[in-house]
Amino acid sequence: MFTSDRIHLRKMNEDDFHIYHNWRSNIEVMQYTNPELDVYSLRETEQFIKSICNSNTTKNYIIELNESDKPIGIASLVHMDLKNRNAECIIDIGHQSYWGSGYGKEVMNILLDYSFSEMNLHKLYLRVFSFNERAIKLYESLGFLKEGEQKEHIFRNGKWHGIITMAIFQSTYIRQR
Repeated sequence: MFTSDRIHLRKMNEDDFHIYHNWRSNIEVMQYTNPELDVYSLRETEQFIKSICNSNTTKNYIIELNESDKPIGIASLVHMDLKNRNAECIIDIGHQSYWGSGYGKEVMNILLDYSFSEMNLHKLYLRVFSFNERAIKLYESLGFLKEGEQKEHIFRNGKWHGIITMAIFQSTYIRQR
């Protein structure tokens, strides 16, 4: 369920703040996912990880390589609304050396299968910065469709950019399988 050919997801715990802090402190990594670029102290990261690990509306996982258990990123379902059967998904490949190698697609396939086949969610959605073309192509290849855009919502590298909302429905996912 939480495994593919090259990776597996393990439940994030409060002790993982050291791992996440390395990625959260890397501006090149965070520029693609965090609207508020900043430098965080280890204590701030520890508090952040504690808050998400103790939330009733999130499921957070560390992405690890099967061959070595090396952590390479995080995957989360957040803002879970079980009454209306929807959640937002987030993935971050924290190690840049693993970008563009298909790990994101493997992670998304695991999240999609879990969300629709086990949790019986109706809809999974995400937000992606308009300049993150590689991620947008990935999400489209998995069946996500654009629902809307918050235009000129973030200021990054001297320019305004939008935040695109994309979604996939359980029925679409099942039809594609």
